[in-house]
Amino acid sequence: MTDNFRGLDLIRDVDVSLTVELGRANMALRDVLELVENSIVPLDRQVDELLDIYVNGKPIAKGEVVTEGGRFALRIVEMIGERRSGEDRRAETRAENA
Repeated sequence: MTDNFRGLDLIRDVDVSLTVELGRANMALRDVLELVENSIVPLDRQVDELLDIYVNGKPIAKGEVVTEGGRFALRIVEMIGERRSGEDRRAETRAENA
């Protein structure tokens, strides 16, 4: 076993928050207060667009909704980190720290 895997074993049981964003909508407070059962709120995402997946507020992947055993589930389609090169990540870190 390599040192990387041993290091990951130390944090493997740490709880994180996983969030899937279906879409967003900007609404005036008066419109929000008028929402009732069966109200429809249009979102800014097309039906065939991939959903954004976040861990602790950071985007990590794109996915799609599927059904699994009569329940909704999420299929990971693309990992965000695979799209960016190491230099892209270093430049982003420099920008955040500037």
